[in-house]
Amino acid sequence: MIGLGIESTAHTFSCAVIEKKGKKGKILSDVRKIYRPPEGEGIHPREASRHHIENSSIVLSDCLREAKITIKDLDLVSYAAGPGLGPCLRVGAVVARSLASYYKIPIYPVNHAIGHIELGKLLTGAKNPLVLLVSGGHTMLLAFLNKQWRVFGETLDITLGQLLDQFGRSMGFASPCGKNIEELAQKSSKYFTLPYSVKGNDVSFSGLLSSTKSIIKKNKADACFSLQETAFAMISEAVERALSFTRKKELLIVGGVAANKRLSEMLKDVCKRHNSKFFVAPQRFAGDCGSQICWTGLLESQVKSGVSLEETFVTQSWRLDTVKINY
Repeated sequence: MIGLGIESTAHTFSCAVIEKKGKKGKILSDVRKIYRPPEGEGIHPREASRHHIENSSIVLSDCLREAKITIKDLDLVSYAAGPGLGPCLRVGAVVARSLASYYKIPIYPVNHAIGHIELGKLLTGAKNPLVLLVSGGHTMLLAFLNKQWRVFGETLDITLGQLLDQFGRSMGFASPCGKNIEELAQKSSKYFTLPYSVKGNDVSFSGLLSSTKSIIKKNKADACFSLQETAFAMISEAVERALSFTRKKELLIVGGVAANKRLSEMLKDVCKRHNSKFFVAPQRFAGDCGSQICWTGLLESQVKSGVSLEETFVTQSWRLDTVKINY
């Protein structure tokens, strides 16, 4: 079975083709165009959606060419229906609906966050993990029970990705800023004491953001190092508590911030203490991509034959713990 996945939740417009055989999936292509805002600025939904509109046909044609197929070879098309930025979500939905209606292809709305998890499981081989989803839109600790992902901890204000992006923009970087901050942090080992806020299994980053901005003038590298060490220690504490509670023997990190090597180092130490296996999504597929949407659509096709065009939708705040999973 061959599927096409369309991702357009935020700064990335991506199309991917995956061939599914049994429980295995092979990524035939994954093409992306990323909206880059001006330096020091975040994502403007209207400008990002305009970027997606202008690049959608190029990305789609490149994706099909790289996979060496035509649209008529597709068995289904899936798209990110949320959560995300409304104007951006609508671009992907319109492209998917157009293909589905014209070529009579089954269509599947996919939860973007669940896509991160399912692709992470496919690419790492994790079977029944505690999942840490860390990105611009999510900071969540999750475990699967009774056909739903259950939340064991999350951010109480901004996400880890937003923390890094907002801090990076205050130094003049353009979103996403995680890589810039990681590179600067590697140049320092001087730690400034910063607010550390863990409440049960939940974390709060807004106070940390404000305090770290105040030490930028002293030394940017020191500020980045201190920010990462504090934020990642908070996450590690919450993960350790969740591993103890759930007794999971696997930890899987997914989402854009999963690409950060220092975060992985700290969480590997946590897993060693709990005799748990450590898995992290490959760097190329840690962030937003069409593959996460395509693979989840292929999994959903095992239990349903798509939805009608009237049932397609986009929802900006579509929580993954509200989704029933029957495949």
